[in-house]
Amino acid sequence: QLSLFFDIVLSMASGVTEEEFVRGAGDAGTRSARSVLWAALRAFPLSMACIPDGSYDYLSAAASDHIHSLTLQPGCGGHLHFRKIAHSHVDQPQLIQDGSSVTNCVLEGAVQLAAGSVLQHCHLQGPLEIGPGCLISGLTAASSAALQGCPLRDVVLQGHHVRLRDLSCCVFTLTGRLDNWQSSAEEGTYLNVPWAEFFRRTGIRAGDVWDAEAPRGSRCLQHARLFPVLHAAEALGLPDVLWLLAPTHGRLERWRAAWRMSWEELLPCLDRAAELGARRALFFQQGQRKVRRVLLGRQDGSLLPFTRSAVLEGYHEALLRTLDEVASAAVDAGIAARALACIADVLGCMARGEGGLRSGPAANKEWASAFGRLESGDVVGGVRELAAERERWMGRPALLVRAARHYEGAAQILIRQAVMSACQFVTVEPAELPPLGCWVQATCPARLDLSGGWSDTPPLTYEHGGAVVDVAVRVDGCRPLGARVRRISEPELRLASTSGTPQGDVAVELVCRELEHLRDYCQPHASGALLKAAFICTQLVQFPSLKPLQAQLLESFGGGFEVHTWSQLPHGSGLGTSSILAGAVMAALYRAAGQVASTESLIHAVLHLEQRLTTGSGGWQDQVGGLVPGIKIGRSKAQLPLQVEVEAIAVPQGFEQTLNEHLLLVYTGKTRLARNLLQDVVRNWYARLPPAVHNAAALVSNAEECARALQRGDLPLLGECLNRYWQQKKCMAPGCEPLAVGRLMAALRPHVYGQCLAGAGGGGFLYVLTKAPRQKEALLQVLAKIEGLDNFSIHSIQVDTGRFSVEVGGSEPE
Repeated sequence: QLSLFFDIVLSMASGVTEEEFVRGAGDAGTRSARSVLWAALRAFPLSMACIPDGSYDYLSAAASDHIHSLTLQPGCGGHLHFRKIAHSHVDQPQLIQDGSSVTNCVLEGAVQLAAGSVLQHCHLQGPLEIGPGCLISGLTAASSAALQGCPLRDVVLQGHHVRLRDLSCCVFTLTGRLDNWQSSAEEGTYLNVPWAEFFRRTGIRAGDVWDAEAPRGSRCLQHARLFPVLHAAEALGLPDVLWLLAPTHGRLERWRAAWRMSWEELLPCLDRAAELGARRALFFQQGQRKVRRVLLGRQDGSLLPFTRSAVLEGYHEALLRTLDEVASAAVDAGIAARALACIADVLGCMARGEGGLRSGPAANKEWASAFGRLESGDVVGGVRELAAERERWMGRPALLVRAARHYEGAAQILIRQAVMSACQFVTVEPAELPPLGCWVQATCPARLDLSGGWSDTPPLTYEHGGAVVDVAVRVDGCRPLGARVRRISEPELRLASTSGTPQGDVAVELVCRELEHLRDYCQPHASGALLKAAFICTQLVQFPSLKPLQAQLLESFGGGFEVHTWSQLPHGSGLGTSSILAGAVMAALYRAAGQVASTESLIHAVLHLEQRLTTGSGGWQDQVGGLVPGIKIGRSKAQLPLQVEVEAIAVPQGFEQTLNEHLLLVYTGKTRLARNLLQDVVRNWYARLPPAVHNAAALVSNAEECARALQRGDLPLLGECLNRYWQQKKCMAPGCEPLAVGRLMAALRPHVYGQCLAGAGGGGFLYVLTKAPRQKEALLQVLAKIEGLDNFSIHSIQVDTGRFSVEVGGSEPE
């Protein structure tokens, strides 16, 4: 027998030599054991920590002590307490009373557990009622019928895996909570009553449980042959011990006919490997139920710890099958997308840190058929084909990582479909068709996101719900974004994008005369992709279609279209350029085609367009910020279809001018890389990592606080919201603050109430809320002193309260 403290811990302590440690033992056996301990544990450093208000709990053999330790409650004299339900699936948790404990169990139906009782490693099916003072362990679903109606109170009932040479079987033991294993028959109890009363009640005799020649002092519960193991003619089960609680006719003879063992005889025969295997299997069985419950119930619980356990313990195949089933049974694309993302996590864990980066391409042709099914809406068929293809990629880490990438790509397809549910909130009304050659023009401000960004990003926006405070702003006195469209006589699409003003240098210019020229509309980096997608999403052009492009244009409009767009903002500015520009283009296209769409419709239409464009983003804050005038808060609920509602924020009179004097834009000279940030954000959100879940809630609550600060015209409070928002952005996307930007922000901190990088961060524009008004020149002097800060500039901004509108008029020769 070894001591935890004087043998095991002492082997790791400093100031002890091997000779002193080994020779300090009293006998040869202990010296040999200490030699093994020294060799195995000496290399591990031993350190000590003092636990404030800690206490030592001695683990005795008494059932009462064990039950008490597992059911500690707040306010019961100690500072420790256990969760009532841990690592368990419980259909009706309201039936588990406070002061009880359920660990590693599956409880189906109405299973009622009284205070002061413990269930461990059981699979039970109700209706069942378990009274107080019980410890029940190791029972399977097959035992449930025997327990129904059985008076369970102050008993310890356990199922054990036993191995008798080559024979494996299950043996049940039943004792009382108050029984003492070593007390003699004269003084001790069984099932909490004196032995004499137990014998009288059941008809069992002392000679049935103890040998006649056994000394009276050795006749105790530990040596009593009470527990049936084998029967010559019949299978044994739980009823063969439960009858001891409530004797029934015929049970005594059956019990006597069985080969029985005492606890002392059973103990060496316990099959610990089988017992641990059963407990492990039950753990993963209830874990798979948790997977279904969390995913189908849209809960925020993280499945990543369970995923890692399943992979380490070799249960990944069962988990993958469960996730396949959830994805196939999902009632909407959002649930199915999360299930596929969880499969990607399983595959990533199976690679065990090898095989390369999770982020990467997902374009292998072997997965194309499955992707095609998902794109067409056949989720069940797509999941089935994904699973079949997955089997071919399980051989080594590099293949597993690539398979994980493709599952994330499949999830992205379903995210797009979930977001495109917003299409039902797009309505278009007929309007007068402008004459041929007449320009239709829409100009837009940029937007500043003051709080809540990232909460508008799919899937957060429809799984958690989002809230973003936006302000429409002119930059250096002008609206920096715009689009104009006119009909032309030629049946073609002329597309041009310019930098700077509408008359600036042409960056992109192309002509589309065939549908084939539009095929790359869904590739964000293709030339003119946004403009091509706008024609398809407004349904001015049907793609794909058997009817040629020129025939479509001539039949519907008598000719084609010419589109010009411009932006005076640098790429990756963080000011919502592409989404706002998409809204302007779609508004102008609708009007040039004799239709008109409301601002609300355009907000949702841009969501649709960005998903068709497969940008990998597609939040709604940008178009809300640029298409809705002034200061407002946009909100989306945790539901599908995705709908965005916008509320104007009423500010004190003159507060817009105050903001104009205190808000400045600082161009950092760094290009923003939102897509790279987005992949990690979505992965962390789907894994429901606690920091991501807590931060999502904090983003929304900070947006509401920011709205209140604006309503009160409170600049210092608004500055606090901006600073808090920047910390939340960094939590959501670590690495979004380049070192140079950090130095810039540190230099500005004494001069501002608050500051934040616009958009997703990583670069682009920084906006600052200065303590004093009109500080552009002062901040230029501050930044000029920072060594290594190049290519920065400071710009004035003004709140744009002008209503978004589309102007018709003016023509030029084609």
